[in-house]
Amino acid sequence: MALTFWAFSLLALPLLQSAKILTTCFIGGSHYLAFDEISHNLHQHGHEVQMFLQQGNPAITGYSYDGRKDSYRTTSWSVGDQYIKEFNIWFLNEQNQYLQGRSNFNSYLLLLEHWSYQCDKLLGDEDLMSFFQTEHYDIAIVDAFHPCSFVLARKLGVPYIAFFAGSLNRPMSIGLPSPVSYVPVFGSRLSDHMDLWDRAKNLYMSLLAPMNQERVWLKFREMADHHLQSRSPPGGLDELYRGAELWAFNTDFSLEFPQPLLPYTVLVGGLLNKPAQPLDQDLEMWISDYEEAGFIIVTLGSMVSSVSVDHLLVEMVAGFSMIPQGVIWRYDRKKWPPHLDTPHNVRLMDWLPLNDLLGHSKVSLFVTHGGQNSLLQAVYHAVPVLGIPLFGDQFDNLVRAKAKGLGLTIPPTHMTRELLSTTIHTLIKDTSFKSAAVSLSRIHRSHPVPPSLRLVQWVEHILHSGGGAHLRTVSLTQPWYQGCLLDLVLLLSLGLLGPVILCWVLCKNRGRVNTDKKQQ
Repeated sequence: MALTFWAFSLLALPLLQSAKILTTCFIGGSHYLAFDEISHNLHQHGHEVQMFLQQGNPAITGYSYDGRKDSYRTTSWSVGDQYIKEFNIWFLNEQNQYLQGRSNFNSYLLLLEHWSYQCDKLLGDEDLMSFFQTEHYDIAIVDAFHPCSFVLARKLGVPYIAFFAGSLNRPMSIGLPSPVSYVPVFGSRLSDHMDLWDRAKNLYMSLLAPMNQERVWLKFREMADHHLQSRSPPGGLDELYRGAELWAFNTDFSLEFPQPLLPYTVLVGGLLNKPAQPLDQDLEMWISDYEEAGFIIVTLGSMVSSVSVDHLLVEMVAGFSMIPQGVIWRYDRKKWPPHLDTPHNVRLMDWLPLNDLLGHSKVSLFVTHGGQNSLLQAVYHAVPVLGIPLFGDQFDNLVRAKAKGLGLTIPPTHMTRELLSTTIHTLIKDTSFKSAAVSLSRIHRSHPVPPSLRLVQWVEHILHSGGGAHLRTVSLTQPWYQGCLLDLVLLLSLGLLGPVILCWVLCKNRGRVNTDKKQQ
């Protein structure tokens, strides 16, 4: 049997030809880390990979954007230093609003206005577009969170795979079956166990979702029409979404709520998860001082290097000073307020080897903003979490973590030193959280194919199949009224009401005839 397998593998080798692949990264932080991993893995499997990287959006401190040596190629583009400076000032101000609980959909629309402007400048760069055209890519893997990725792929005429960095409930228009009775809509902050009022809320938000997506596309429509011309999709962002050969989601059913999938959707959550490597000696010695109590990791995401709201920072510092554990906190030390003393058990670091710290035997808890990558790394290493959500999908992500028993949440607006210290104590002393983390880790790790290899195999499947048409259901091209069976409901209604109306008319006419006879 083994001999037959290897013989078949050798015969199949000539079919596995190298492809020319473009990956696009318009956003820094965790998006870059994911696309760096994707690009490197494809390169490792023999493909010629080029990442397009837009520089200047809020970056992650302590990490190089130059790509990996002896791996994929990188093409960088920048909208200009002056604009980048102004954009980053605006973004830091928005970050301050997030920390005060003032994040809303209008803030997201403002971000989209910036992205649309950047996209217009990018697509108008004739030299760059000519360079991409002459490369003749076989396929592109685009960041589905950023609409410009789709517009760029359509302009280049390259088939594309959409990689979405979050959970399944965000892109509503790709045709996934989403029963509102148990599949929570993005932003609802609901779990899959809903009571009557939860289902009412979920239904209401599901009706709003198409309108919100149309508001998103309004920020890009004029720009897309200008650059795509005859190739501009009449269905807008919906049509660009549905034009993808495949959708790959950065999630996993160890963390995601179970729900129906279709053939063109694959789950590849955990791309950044790896076995832990030994820490630097200096850091290891610091951890050894807390041998008995253990240590806690604190990071609020790759784009949040400091806490700009003073009272929030004061409460967090006071809360950490009340616990026996050591605290390793990712914080830009240059931005630490001079009036605030650092507790003896807190160590500030500009950048954390997060994967290696989470895999350490003495780690007790992970305090996180609730980003998808961070939560999946916590699941992989079986570490309970305390969530401090700031914006976007982080609220929904932490609802999933809490529903799975992985941890608890404290919104920034509710943060007090007493609440922080008591919640940390609960998460560490209550063994049910660690037990749930171990169970979720077992589920995540036991998948027969690792996420990085899973994505590579699906990309190669699309390449060898000549596209993903065989995976896409007819529902992607059906008019909305057919998908909702409204035409059938209308037909059945007419069929049922027709005889009733006919009987009513006949009875009415008969009564009129009888009345006329009596009068005669």
